Amino acid sequence: MDAISVIRTKRDRGELTPEQIDWVIDAYTRGEVADEQMSALAMAILLNGMNRTEIARWTAAMIASGERMDFSALSRPTTDKHSTGGVGDKITLPLAPLVAACGAAVPQLSGRGLGHTGGTLDKLESIPGWRAHITNAEMLDVLDTTGAVICAAGDGLAPADKKLYALRDVTGTVEAIPLIASSIMSKKIAEGTGALVLDVKVGSGAFMKTIEDARELASTMVALGTDSGVRTVALLTDMSTPLGLTAGNALEVRESVEVLAGGGPKDVIDLTLALAREMLDAAGLKEADPEKALADGSAMDVWRRMISAQGGDPDATLPVAREQHVVTAPSSGVLTRLDAYDIGVAAWRLGAGRARKEDPVQAGAGVELHAKPGDTVTAGQPLLTLHTDTPEKFEYALKALPESYDIAPAGTEFTATPVVRERIA
Repeated sequence: MDAISVIRTKRDRGELTPEQIDWVIDAYTRGEVADEQMSALAMAILLNGMNRTEIARWTAAMIASGERMDFSALSRPTTDKHSTGGVGDKITLPLAPLVAACGAAVPQLSGRGLGHTGGTLDKLESIPGWRAHITNAEMLDVLDTTGAVICAAGDGLAPADKKLYALRDVTGTVEAIPLIASSIMSKKIAEGTGALVLDVKVGSGAFMKTIEDARELASTMVALGTDSGVRTVALLTDMSTPLGLTAGNALEVRESVEVLAGGGPKDVIDLTLALAREMLDAAGLKEADPEKALADGSAMDVWRRMISAQGGDPDATLPVAREQHVVTAPSSGVLTRLDAYDIGVAAWRLGAGRARKEDPVQAGAGVELHAKPGDTVTAGQPLLTLHTDTPEKFEYALKALPESYDIAPAGTEFTATPVVRERIA
């Protein structure tokens, strides 16, 4: 086997053999296949696709590159959730402790930002002292004592994916459906959760721009999970508009705490509850009431214990960017569109994301929204506030925003897209 022949097979729209797939994943993990060679293969996959047989084998090879976890010793049923990535998507933060408060164990292995989308680990690392990297033994201990853990996948869990995930982020190959499906499902299957709910985003701010692509990705992942013995269901959720009123690391943590405290934006609350019900149902806890657990403070109690268990201070002041720039509404009327992709790009350019896999992120950087589609705005009122520690980034971020919103005349009727668009099981 050699990398060039594997690349040529997919470049020429051929089907990779099981032997080619097993070899290239193993060789890349060991460093025999270079980043530039895997980049070329990833681009060929993006352009020419993979069939179901190839995707299943690719996923199995990713799993085989590392260890598999076992949660059978826990007294609670395990259930997990994964989002394909969006703008302002902080749902994992309130969701994990909420589901744990209802009696499930939530082993939430999360990732960092990809392109214009935010990463759960980047967000939580804005909490002073919080550690993303913990050992398997620590993970089990946190799960046992609090019911929920959010952490990075260990080095032994699908190490091939860890390398490829970072590479995709900086080579324009994030959107490849076979690579998204295998990346997500290799970790989740190796993780050992009993049930999995997939939040597949669709819209301008998602990697899946059309409902057809979102269905394809969701169906692929549901099949991969089901075939591996994991109870798997997917919700297709809207990502044409950012979730909530913030896009950025510390900004989104602050908003998540508001949700756990009984407040927060309605779309964040609605999606958190919808996913919580799916996770609890998949775990066999149909009688649990997540709305009650959110209202009575028990979810907040789990959040505080969960953050503390990984060295974080739930009472610490979150970082705030040193500089702000306000974008005002150019006219009065009804805000009818606020493009999630443009907001995500602006947040990324302000420092909330990374251009290279080794780049740091700014904890306080991001975009704050002062209105959502359907709201009435007045000329001159704040529409967006940009946050960054490096004011020279404002000019570049602002270039993403001129076409990011529409304001219609006052009285224009507006119908919002439902947060949950479809369910696939």
